[in-house]
Amino acid sequence: MTAPEYLAVLAAYNADMNRHVYDAAARLPPGAYTAERGAFFGSLAGTLNHLLAGDTIWLGRFAGFRPAWTALAGVRDLPQPGGLAHHFSNDLAALRAQRERLDAIITAWAPQVTAGDMTDTFEYCSQNGDTYRKNFGLVVTHFFNHQTHHRGQASTLLTQAGIDIGATDLIGWAPDIGPEPASQR
Repeated sequence: MTAPEYLAVLAAYNADMNRHVYDAAARLPPGAYTAERGAFFGSLAGTLNHLLAGDTIWLGRFAGFRPAWTALAGVRDLPQPGGLAHHFSNDLAALRAQRERLDAIITAWAPQVTAGDMTDTFEYCSQNGDTYRKNFGLVVTHFFNHQTHHRGQASTLLTQAGIDIGATDLIGWAPDIGPEPASQR
């Protein structure tokens, strides 16, 4: 699997799992979505706001890294968060619309990333102004892993509220490629 194919799979998986989380959140009883649950970002609303903030920040950094990634042009038009705990809204429909917009951008961007991009050094500034130089492939891995990590927290919060979003493992989501085991090819 090439780098663009791999990232395209991760982007599609994340978009699908995000839909599951938002669908489940829409089934919560009144008040449960914003209820303080002792999570790192307090509530499910806080967790979903954090995911949007983190993704928006990273996509903005990525947009400045490779101007050829035309799919990221729309990131410049997005409201920019003031930090990782930025609160966009408690309105689930508004957050969902923003999530869907980001997921569409990510899905369009992923196939634009080349194997060469993945081996390059990526320099960025953190929210507090510290400069870092990291392997871009590891940064992109963090970007997708960060979504998975916090979606796991969201899944727990939903489960605590009585809503099961179902299986979320990538391996269960990945399509089977055929009956012949790889070892016999």
